[in-house]
Amino acid sequence: MSPREALLALLVAFVWGLGFIAIKVGVGDMPPLLFSACRFTLAAFPAVFFCKPPRVSARIVIAYGLAIGVAQFSFLFIAIRLGMPAGLSSLLMQTHVIFTVVFAWIAMGERPSPYQIVGVAIALAGLGVIATERLGGGAALPFLLVICAAASWGVGNIIGKTAGRVDMLAFTTWSSLAAPLPLLGLSLVFEGGDALAALAHPGWRALLSAAFLGYGATLFGYSLWAHLLSRHPAAVVAPFSLLVPVFGFVSAAIVFGERTSAVEYAGAALILVGVGWNVLGGRAADLMRRFARAG
Repeated sequence: MSPREALLALLVAFVWGLGFIAIKVGVGDMPPLLFSACRFTLAAFPAVFFCKPPRVSARIVIAYGLAIGVAQFSFLFIAIRLGMPAGLSSLLMQTHVIFTVVFAWIAMGERPSPYQIVGVAIALAGLGVIATERLGGGAALPFLLVICAAASWGVGNIIGKTAGRVDMLAFTTWSSLAAPLPLLGLSLVFEGGDALAALAHPGWRALLSAAFLGYGATLFGYSLWAHLLSRHPAAVVAPFSLLVPVFGFVSAAIVFGERTSAVEYAGAALILVGVGWNVLGGRAADLMRRFARAG
């Protein structure tokens, strides 16, 4: 990977980390389901007029849009609206890697390697540590909703995997088109008058946040990430995603003054180690064997 491409991967991680700040700002001014509908409307339009439909079954495109656009971000936005810290949310969302490994084993028969099993175990231990702080009082529901969001991302990854090699910008754009109407319907049912009031008088902060998420985090982030993955092995590109919670934690502390307990930091460290070992464990072991043979 060239220095320029490394900077681009770093930029994507930075944009995704800042996305959690935009989410917290947006759901503070607009009901979360409606805000998610706005985000995916902007991600789909006007780009859908300039992108040909991806060469893949419409069912896969729609299923991906429902898993990511409706399920993942509904859970995440509601959790942050209910008080889940943006920084901690950015970290917990990285457990989608663990869910992806498990779901691929269940749905596609892809047996995890020993390194992946170790990574899953370490990350689950980290979740357990954070759960000791969160599974009590009003903090339990937001925590569980973020875990549901990460699991939905894992489902979306499996659906995306069945699509094979496609134009990721087109796939992201057209799958975004599947989300706004279901989200708007859910918003009208569950958010009622608040949603109607927000539609009648949308706040500029919520609209700017939705635009950042739709155009920046979704179209720019996912399409550039897919471009990098198409040019380099996943083992080279994927580690940059581990910087997302770093940017999320730092930016949330600066913007909102969020503070994390020592116990949650310990759990966060375990999750990062587990996810990192899942991504890099096999490669690290190969390098160690080569050094051992060379010695």
